[in-house]
Amino acid sequence: MLEQIRTFLGPARIQALILLFGLTGLISLILKSLDPQEAPWATDVQSILVIVFLVGAGVIIGSRMDREARLRWLALLAPAIGALLLGLTVLPNLLLPLAGAAVGWIVAGIFIFRPRIPRQFQVAVRHMRNGEYDDAVKAMNELIKEDPENEDFYRFRAEIFRLWGKLDRARKDYEQMIEIVPDSAVAYNGLAEVQLQSGRYAEAREAGLRAYELAPEVWVAAYNLGMIEDRLGDAAQAVVHLQEALKQKIPDARHRLLMHLYLARAYSRLGDTESAHQQIDLIKRQRAGLDEWQHLLEHEQAAPLRAVLADDVQLAQDLIDGRIETVP
Repeated sequence: MLEQIRTFLGPARIQALILLFGLTGLISLILKSLDPQEAPWATDVQSILVIVFLVGAGVIIGSRMDREARLRWLALLAPAIGALLLGLTVLPNLLLPLAGAAVGWIVAGIFIFRPRIPRQFQVAVRHMRNGEYDDAVKAMNELIKEDPENEDFYRFRAEIFRLWGKLDRARKDYEQMIEIVPDSAVAYNGLAEVQLQSGRYAEAREAGLRAYELAPEVWVAAYNLGMIEDRLGDAAQAVVHLQEALKQKIPDARHRLLMHLYLARAYSRLGDTESAHQQIDLIKRQRAGLDEWQHLLEHEQAAPLRAVLADDVQLAQDLIDGRIETVP
């Protein structure tokens, strides 16, 4: 659970939360040390500090959510925080009833504001799983016609197009996402992946750099950028971004496997034989990651992945099985 939270928020937001908690906690401790008779207002300020922490934490966590999720949680928490603030400042004699009302609203709001999955989306998912990409796209077209400003609909349709092998249409959907949300790291990352799949490495790098600028704490942005730079033969920058991705604690063994492979190749190109062999040793410890890729690439819907990664996975297998000792 802690690892999932860390991965979701990223180090920058976690540091911000720790700083906010430490600052409000320190001020609260200072106020607690004051004589209540000389500073009767200290208790009220401590209560306000609790609200400040809750609101600040909400802003920090909310910045990691998409627009719909932020609005949902705002509708859920704003009335509850308002009730607590009212009880702490204006109506202290009604604090307990107001606190109870706040808790009750949060419990009720979880059900009231629970996201509902549109019927067409469920239809699209079913068709996609069955490989019926034409019908899946038609279902998403209906959703987009009803809500043309919902970037998530374009994102899912782009994923369908990628599975279908229609990369140009997927690219247009990611570009439409960027028009709706200009600072969407998700959209730029998807665009980078599509350009990579299309062999347009220069365009992929441009999109990948933008994704990394927008979300430097998200490992997949640095990972994709490093992979693109591996294809471009830019070994120095590949090392920079792949090492940055490693700092983010990549959760999947299969991605760690390829990360070490690209690093080994980059170090080899740079003439750093010792570092290259260190990465090869790490590759040989990633048998589980190799098994994951081999199982994943067997599926019919993995054709786009096979086109991009099959050679890399085979190279990793040759290294693990001892058929070769260096990365060409």
